[in-house]
Amino acid sequence: MASNTSKTARASVRAGQAGQGGALSVLGEFKYLIPLNNGKHAYVRNLTNGKTVHLRTDSNAFVEEIRVLTGAGHGTKIRAELQALAASNPNHGWDATEKRLVDAGVFEA
Repeated sequence: MASNTSKTARASVRAGQAGQGGALSVLGEFKYLIPLNNGKHAYVRNLTNGKTVHLRTDSNAFVEEIRVLTGAGHGTKIRAELQALAASNPNHGWDATEKRLVDAGVFEA
């Protein structure tokens, strides 16, 4: 069976699922965003469908992927991750990425 996800993305998902035991208690530790290329790209891990996608953080596809996750109730955690990334890497543009998502109405109820 061929897969469109990269070996690194699959390994990332497996690492995130290790020790899960089938329970959703992993939500407290689950990272949705894996930053790449100084914030220009990111792996977005989707708990709802089990897929990890590689996207440009300034793309419409990134906005839509985050919108889907927010619609599934993960918006608060994703926004907290964006703020933590902005604090730990102030020159990577995560604050601008969060602003772009807010302007697109992604985090609105």
